Amino acid sequence: MSVLDTSSDNALAPRLTLEGPLVLQSGVSLSPVTIAYQTYGTLNAEKSNAILVCHALTGDQYVAGAHPVSGRDGWWHHVVGPGKVIDTDRYFVIGTNVLGGCMGSTGPKEINPETERPYGLLFPVITIRDMVQAQARLLDQLGIEKLFCVTGGSMGALQTLEWAHRFPERVTAAVPIAGSYRHSAQNIAFDEVGRQAIMADPEWRQGNYLEEGTVPTRGLAVARMAAHITYLSEPALQRKFGRRLQDRENLTYGFDADFQVESYLRHQGSTFVDRFDANSYLYISRAMDYFDLAEENGGNLADAFKDTPVRFCLISISSDWLFPTSESRAIVHALNANAAKVSFVEVESDKGHDAFLLDEPEFHDTLKGFLDGAARTVGLDDGAQGESA
Repeated sequence: MSVLDTSSDNALAPRLTLEGPLVLQSGVSLSPVTIAYQTYGTLNAEKSNAILVCHALTGDQYVAGAHPVSGRDGWWHHVVGPGKVIDTDRYFVIGTNVLGGCMGSTGPKEINPETERPYGLLFPVITIRDMVQAQARLLDQLGIEKLFCVTGGSMGALQTLEWAHRFPERVTAAVPIAGSYRHSAQNIAFDEVGRQAIMADPEWRQGNYLEEGTVPTRGLAVARMAAHITYLSEPALQRKFGRRLQDRENLTYGFDADFQVESYLRHQGSTFVDRFDANSYLYISRAMDYFDLAEENGGNLADAFKDTPVRFCLISISSDWLFPTSESRAIVHALNANAAKVSFVEVESDKGHDAFLLDEPEFHDTLKGFLDGAARTVGLDDGAQGESA
């Protein structure tokens, strides 16, 4: 029987413990496995209006509404909500914290039942496939056999593609945004810089910092700073900061934050450590590095989508150099080789990779138009309402 954790002192509820062990891609059997999730809207009587929203590396299940830890809006509040692009008056939206995460799902900060201490580095290495398998098991226990749509940006796009690859019969539509079929050498390199920054922090304590009462804040902050640069574009940085000085008229000829961009990155790093776990950063970034749909299919990406019934919409950002448009085009070509139903839009924006998180009208119009068309195709009308899950 599934276990639904709704205890009043648990800010991360609801959580659901999967039935039986989860066999990981590495061959390791992990048990028990708990997945934290959040839902928005109402599941209709036919259970045909569910949309799974997959989060990026540093995201979580709090897609919309107020985040219980940061107090800020959910990471996709521009897109998800009543009357918005993903209209929660029409769709039942599910956000999960990925396996390995730090917002309630089983991960390195949770208690290892064998030692009764935090897993730390005893937690097994996970993959995008493992994250998706856990999500599928969660949906099984929620009684949702098929998703109307699965979508997400960045690492969320990797999960979306894995859903379409691994469970095509359970997905009507898939919208991978600002993603790729594999992590490039450049992306792996940036991830390694972040991991080394964390592990070089003396407070990391070989991954045992929770037991020893320390937090590798400096290393985690640097990892966040390095990654955040990749989410932006040079035009966006120039427009927002240029070479303007921070709260001063002259250079200090020292190593304080003379420039506004330095102060901005330091702020990003310092606020990040308040809501994210360092070991989770190691594990999730590693999962992204291991993702390669072409390699899993003998080097032929088209074989990942053989005879797929899924309806796809690929969306890229013109100024995204982390997951450039060329990588989305490669997926489109692979889908075309299978005569799949696929549309593709490159959104013109100079805001870089993170544009999908911002108020971008062209992106919003593209996503809404695709969802409306897919909904009409399957007979999902605007009044899709019913009993909540």
